Amino acid sequence: VSVLERQIFDFLGYQWAPILANFIHIIVVILGLFGTIQYRPRYITGYAVWLVLWVTWNVFVICFYLEAGDLSKCASCTEPTRAPPGTEHTCQKQRGLGSAIVPPPRINSSHVFLQETDLILTFNISMHRSWWMENGPGCTVTSVTPAPDWAPEDHRYITVSGCFLEYQYIEVAHSSLQIFLAVS
Repeated sequence: VSVLERQIFDFLGYQWAPILANFIHIIVVILGLFGTIQYRPRYITGYAVWLVLWVTWNVFVICFYLEAGDLSKCASCTEPTRAPPGTEHTCQKQRGLGSAIVPPPRINSSHVFLQETDLILTFNISMHRSWWMENGPGCTVTSVTPAPDWAPEDHRYITVSGCFLEYQYIEVAHSSLQIFLAVS
């Protein structure tokens, strides 16, 4: 059930790599249940191997969102990888299906990144991010006009502020739950 919930939110955020992983996980869980009920050792072994891959995938997602090791969501950062508490997220997304987020003028732009490149989870085919980035608990989305001159016309620009819990931590919680369920 929790994988179906995660699949829905990954679809809302157009996160294609997690969608694919979740889909495969759902199929393998069904095969694993069938193998357990019918006592088919190959299915059970395949399910056990998949659980190792599933835990590895979720560890990768956790490391990605927490920017552990060399995993950074910023392409050419010379500044710290995290903005100070209370500052807004910044990113760029497609209009209608997403949005671009830019810091308001009152924010010190040296602490906020203008464009992140955490597109690996979308296979770099779209500029979408986690659905939770704009729709997290307590998040306030405000449109910013006029858009910068360098901005593509098919994007909208917003600021996101006031989130009770940053989107990275929600994604980490989802992956942590999946690891817990896989090993228990």
